This record gives sequence, structure tokens and C-alpha cells, in this order.
Amino acid sequence: MKFIRFILGSLVLFVSWLTWPRAGKRSEEKQVEIELLLKNYSLYQFNSCPFCVKVRRAMQRLNLPIELRDAKNNQMFRDELQQQGGKVKVPCLRIEKSDGAVEWMYESNDIIAYLEKTFPLEK
Repeated sequence: MKFIRFILGSLVLFVSWLTWPRAGKRSEEKQVEIELLLKNYSLYQFNSCPFCVKVRRAMQRLNLPIELRDAKNNQMFRDELQQQGGKVKVPCLRIEKSDGAVEWMYESNDIIAYLEKTFPLEK
């Protein structure tokens, strides 16, 4: 089973690499403002998980440099996800609000919808 996962994961990563989207454009001032906000965001993910790839592609398309935390190969990140987020499930977006509250958002479609709504590209 691990071999099949490895093959499928490698295939997902290769196809994603072949079709990697371009970063969206914003004014320089707006991009700097967004990047400051994103310092309080991190994405817990597995490198070859198709749903994580989907979120990373959306982040690239929206030009959102969010810190990636590998919860598969880094035990500290895995423990944080389990203890603070409540479960080891990826992708998971950790959002630290200005008042110090932390929100843990699971489900790739929910994460992407949140990012598109919160950080839209300029038309």
C-alpha cells in the first residue's frame, strides 16, 4: 500500500509541477500589506497529498506566501496539529488573529474559499 501511495503521490507532484500556475498580480503596496498579515498564517500539509497540492496551487495563483508546515515529516508540527488543532488531518490552515485567538481551518475547499474571499486579486 505504501508503494502505491508513493507512486500516486509522485504522479500528483509531477502533474502539479507541469501545470504550476503563475502568481497573481497586485500593487506592490497591497502585496506588502498582505504579506505582513500572512506572517500569522501557516498551512499544515503533507507534500504529496492531492488536497494539499490543491491548496498550494491556489496559494500560488493568489500570490500568498503562507508558511508551509510538513506534518508528515516533522514531529513537532504533527504534534501541534494534533494538540492545538484537535486532529491530524491535512490540509489545515492555522490563522492567528490580531487578538491572539487561533482558528484551525480544515478542508481544502473551505481553505481556498476563505483565501479567495480574504485576499482577492486586483482586477
